[in-house]
Amino acid sequence: MKFVDEVKIHVKAGDGGRGCVSFRREKFIPLGGPNGGDGGDGGSVLFMADDGLSTLLDLRYRQHVKAGDGQPGMGKNMHGKSGDDMLVRVPPGTLIYDYDSGELLADLTEVNKPITLLAGGMGGRGNARFCTSTNRAPRHAQPGIPAEERWLRLELKLLADVGLVGLPNAGKSTLISAISAARPKIADYPFTTLVPNLGVVRYGIDGSFVVADIPGLIEGASDGHGLGTRFLRHVERTDLLLHLVDFSGMQPDDPYVQFDMINRELTQHNPDLAAKTQFVVLTKMDVTEAADAAEAAQKHFSDLGYRVFPISAVTGKGTAELVRAVGAELVRQRRPESVDDSDDGLS
Repeated sequence: MKFVDEVKIHVKAGDGGRGCVSFRREKFIPLGGPNGGDGGDGGSVLFMADDGLSTLLDLRYRQHVKAGDGQPGMGKNMHGKSGDDMLVRVPPGTLIYDYDSGELLADLTEVNKPITLLAGGMGGRGNARFCTSTNRAPRHAQPGIPAEERWLRLELKLLADVGLVGLPNAGKSTLISAISAARPKIADYPFTTLVPNLGVVRYGIDGSFVVADIPGLIEGASDGHGLGTRFLRHVERTDLLLHLVDFSGMQPDDPYVQFDMINRELTQHNPDLAAKTQFVVLTKMDVTEAADAAEAAQKHFSDLGYRVFPISAVTGKGTAELVRAVGAELVRQRRPESVDDSDDGLS
């Protein structure tokens, strides 16, 4: 399925139906009086997060969304039918902005909880509503109230607990395929991953978390270079970042320099990313060059305050320890009182 994480759509709620001007005219009933009914209310536009969706692709080809109009009132005091509501289903994590002002209107993180974004117009009152002791034959009714309409920008930020970041070909796709059921494309050329991939990782008896494989970052990503800010947004909601560093010699530049560069790009994109807990994962330990550099790399990153995990996603070395440590850290962040500080998650 094509991954679409940003769309522009036009939405309009239903207009209210007009009220009716009508009089009761029956044989042997003189001065029957007004009996025009009210118009129906217009339908509303609602949005709801659906965990069965993972992309905004459906809305890419459905740019105009409209709720039903209210029907006009009729004689014999019959009210018009209300317009049907329009429910728009989107993936969890969708943000809805007013396209013109940029105002954030909704952040849909809870599934199956619809919110009304545009309310339908009220139906107009029929002439029966205006009958008084001094005006027994009103010949006017109200028109329906026009409904609101606007252009919206929908932006998807994936809901994941853990985000994988690193250079292209650092081993992110291999890692997510090794620890979850996700099966991203894996190849030995840069930018193999073109869209984010989500995987559910299970550990222990009933522990689990969601990990997102973000396409590789390069210098200038926060300014739109490479895949740029299009996918950087998907790490904003994560609680923990795994920064994958490749010392196998397959990367052309110094891994330490590239590590600093990626952290700089994350911070420039969103300063809040700098405050997130980050584990350093030394990948490809099955390669001799990476294994030889592991001891010095561990000391370097440990001295900077990072927890370091040497792994080989191909052989499975170190992946179980990494998964347990990630699970323990997520529990520690969410329920700090339930985890002993001495528990490093590796037992």
